Amino acid sequence: MSTIINEAKKWLSAPFDADTQQEIQDLLDNDPDQLTDRFYKNMEFGTGGMRGVMGAGLNRINKYTLGKATQGLANYMKIAFPGKELKVAIAFDCRHNSLKFAKLVADVFSANGIYVYLFDSLRPTPELSFSVKHLGCDAGIVLTASHNPPEYNGYKVYWNDGGQIVPPEDHNIISQVNALEFSEINFEANEELIEVIGEEVDKVFISSAVKNGSFGAKGKDKLKVVFTSLHGTSIVSIPDALAQAGYTDVHIVEEQRVPDGDFPTVKSPNPEEPAALKMAMDLADKIDADIVIGTDPDCDRLGIAVRNTNGELVLMNGNQTMCVMTDFLIKKWKDAGRLNGKQFVGSTIVTTGMVDVIADSYGVETKVGLTGFKWIAKMIRDAEGTQEFIGGGEESFGYMVGDFVRDKDAVTATLLACEIAADAKATGGSMYEELIALYTKHGFYKEHLIAIVKKGIHGADEIAKMMVELRENQLSTIDGSKVIKIEDYDSSISKNMITGEETTMTIHKSNVLIYYTEDGTKIAARPSGTEPKIKFYFSVNLPLASADKATEVENLLDSKIQRIITEMKLK
Repeated sequence: MSTIINEAKKWLSAPFDADTQQEIQDLLDNDPDQLTDRFYKNMEFGTGGMRGVMGAGLNRINKYTLGKATQGLANYMKIAFPGKELKVAIAFDCRHNSLKFAKLVADVFSANGIYVYLFDSLRPTPELSFSVKHLGCDAGIVLTASHNPPEYNGYKVYWNDGGQIVPPEDHNIISQVNALEFSEINFEANEELIEVIGEEVDKVFISSAVKNGSFGAKGKDKLKVVFTSLHGTSIVSIPDALAQAGYTDVHIVEEQRVPDGDFPTVKSPNPEEPAALKMAMDLADKIDADIVIGTDPDCDRLGIAVRNTNGELVLMNGNQTMCVMTDFLIKKWKDAGRLNGKQFVGSTIVTTGMVDVIADSYGVETKVGLTGFKWIAKMIRDAEGTQEFIGGGEESFGYMVGDFVRDKDAVTATLLACEIAADAKATGGSMYEELIALYTKHGFYKEHLIAIVKKGIHGADEIAKMMVELRENQLSTIDGSKVIKIEDYDSSISKNMITGEETTMTIHKSNVLIYYTEDGTKIAARPSGTEPKIKFYFSVNLPLASADKATEVENLLDSKIQRIITEMKLK
């Protein structure tokens, strides 16, 4: 505790302002637990950048932690691009303080002689990724905390290819940041180096999304769409994109139209959670809509609901959406004669293996990386000039169509979903029936996610202990099926549990452990990089002889997942 108090007391004098000093003094006087949480560690970059609760302190998002991150990034950019006239693009979402933080970040860059393109108001994260390349920038920043609660904000860093930072850039930037004292941050803006941008970039981005997300679907005017922005940034892009693509029967959930960092109509603005789409689904039932689409606050992920064979609205999970989208995209490439063995799709180690099976059926490679779209962006960068990227995604409701955006992109993915639904409806089917047809062809894959929340310094210790337990007391069977392989991404070792043979994996290290069994079951354990959680991913599969057996097979798979959860003592 003495170390924490000493760190906190450093914030009671310059360079910290009076408001910050008062906030810290109040904690020193009245709230030791809160003080501990704010100073037991530094705010760090995770899989999605720097994200956390706003407030004064080392482990908080504030003027000084953002300023230090930006100063360190500016210092590194000068090393990475010596002698170059440097440029960055900055966007922000609907969260509290996002505009203020964006201008603060712009000030620090400009104070360091770096030219800044700063959006005039909130914009979707994929537009920032697009803008980095479109404007010829060396880096980009978006101020966002995605779907986290209202008290959060965050800082995502993009490199000159439009993708989020990956090794070695991330580690090099962190080294520069950690080498700084707060007193070394240059906050004195050079306003001549800050250019405010807006509509001129919007037009090019939306046109590019329409071009990449449209495939000549029939019956666009017959598809009834309900859309909700969940109080986020997508309201400035998706309605226009849908209109330009030819969708005329679009109904917006008005109660959730206005951007609002308090997200007043939902407990969580996360399209992965069914409750977030309830208002949209209620509207869809009222007007008999074909498809419901909702996006998270920064518009990089989307949730979709479609009608099943009984006419009932059902939510598709991220794995299901990814499978249908990937099959549709590859089919379109094939129909256009564009497949020549030099294409690939992108996936992640915790995403359904069904994507690999689908791609393989067309002779298309699936590249698999760590969780996070920065790794899919790296795949694209590494393959430039030798392979073409068709599309890709991950189980957490994100998808990317083509490579004009190098991050998950709910704008273009929304258009793609509508193309699939319109095409299917025009031929008497539905998006749901397209999914069942894939299950019949490739096997019924069912996934499930459990996220266990462990907050604070003690929570981090508990998560670490859970991972140690999984490694030291490895399971030999799961639901009666023999474990045949264990992949430990922390040690980079893949072990064949039948022969004992160990091989070195070339993928980057990460704190992830994956079990594979004889019957095709896959279980992954992974601490979250952006939230105080440990996540367990379950994937099981069975053959599906015919569409009319889908419910029966799904029930069998659900029961199997529940048995595994009980066996692993996760409930």
